[in-house]
Amino acid sequence: MRCPVTQPEMIIRNATLADCTAITALEAACFPPAEAAPYDSFFARLTAFPERFWLLFLDGKLVSMVNGSLTDERDLRDEMFHDTALHDPAGKWQMIFGVATLPAYRCRGFAGKLLDIAIEQCRKEGREGLVLTCKQAKLAYYGSHGFVSEGLSASEHGGDVWYQMRRKI
Repeated sequence: MRCPVTQPEMIIRNATLADCTAITALEAACFPPAEAAPYDSFFARLTAFPERFWLLFLDGKLVSMVNGSLTDERDLRDEMFHDTALHDPAGKWQMIFGVATLPAYRCRGFAGKLLDIAIEQCRKEGREGLVLTCKQAKLAYYGSHGFVSEGLSASEHGGDVWYQMRRKI
């Protein structure tokens, strides 16, 4: 007799303020301290634009997230990470501040699923596209989701070198 194999329950949804602690923990597990946003930053973002957070839970545990804000500006600036007043609900461009998946859950397509949902939401909303910055090692990954490298970014976030990528709709 075979034992039944159970699949974990997957839930994808937008964030609420109640998710702030889990979001902060996910960020801290995925990024170096100089790059990870702190609780206060996420609390401000969740207060201003919770619908721009896409979360993936497995059996109630937050394992992956995509988040950012909207703007009419074409380029992602470091100030956008810290100043929620720069969010424009009518903005043409979705800035992606972070794509994070817990290390033990990587390479299963979770972040890609959330990126696809964000892209589709932007398409339905009539946005021009999405913009993110990433390190050189992630250029091919984001390229596989339709993002095109625009070269080095002016970003100095976390003291590292970043590339700007754009996904037009």
